[in-house]
Amino acid sequence: MKHFHPKKYWRLTKEWLHDFFWYYLIPDRWEIKYHFKKLVGYAPNLRNPQSFNEKIQWLKLNDRNKRYADLIDKFKVKDIVKNILGEEYVIPTLFGPYKDATDIPWNELPNQFVLKCNHDAASVIVCKDKSSLDIANAISKLNSCLKKNYYNNLGKQWGYKHVEPCVFVEQYMQDNQSDDLMDYKFMFFNKECKCLFTCLERKSKTGLKVNFYTTDWKRMPFIRKYPSTKYIEHKPCMLNQMLIIAQKLADYVNNSFVRIDLYNINGKIYFGEFTFYPGGGFEAFYPEKWDYILGSWMKLPIEK
Repeated sequence: MKHFHPKKYWRLTKEWLHDFFWYYLIPDRWEIKYHFKKLVGYAPNLRNPQSFNEKIQWLKLNDRNKRYADLIDKFKVKDIVKNILGEEYVIPTLFGPYKDATDIPWNELPNQFVLKCNHDAASVIVCKDKSSLDIANAISKLNSCLKKNYYNNLGKQWGYKHVEPCVFVEQYMQDNQSDDLMDYKFMFFNKECKCLFTCLERKSKTGLKVNFYTTDWKRMPFIRKYPSTKYIEHKPCMLNQMLIIAQKLADYVNNSFVRIDLYNINGKIYFGEFTFYPGGGFEAFYPEKWDYILGSWMKLPIEK
């Protein structure tokens, strides 16, 4: 019993019991109501949703579009975007997909690359120098992520339920103006972009900052979970081009709500991802009235 660690196995047992209770015994609607009240601060109205967060919950429970699995899949979606926009808008895949991270041809990888799973947001490993990469740790992290179904995580995000997990190797992208890649997140309500936001200072001591803007780059007077910066960012020179590209993608999706993330890297635009349930619909707005303002922009099928 040399490698038996009681605390570790007790922690894993508690996690398994927690997951089994919430993910398999409790109906989706009950789980959503419980965590919504706990995280957002008010009881959701799921029969007649009015706020943005309430409507995201309604979509999780009722919008069963079979295309979502492929659109959410970070690997499969590349071919979809190539057909809509062209290959030049997709960050190249170097190797993959693999069902097990041990199958990655580590000796064949370039000095810089990005490892990621297709079905989550926590598995990304950015390698800037292969000689300093702890491969064993990377394999352990990726394989652990591959075992998780994102639908069974907090919030019952239905679109992830049927995504088959895999890992792939992506080309490392470097922006000449910044150490971090800047992405722009366009929020489409019934195929109309009403606002967008940027994420800044991810690695700072004070934590992530999020700034919301109108489509003509005017700062919006609210925050959603994360604080905003005190300064105004410069309007991106390619904002209009990004809006046109995002609109093409939104027209293809053709639903009540989708967030489309685009990168602007050295004057070139690249697709990031589709998101149907930002923050799981569990991120509070301050002031709260903006939860209802954004909610009024979204028309659900039951409202038509």
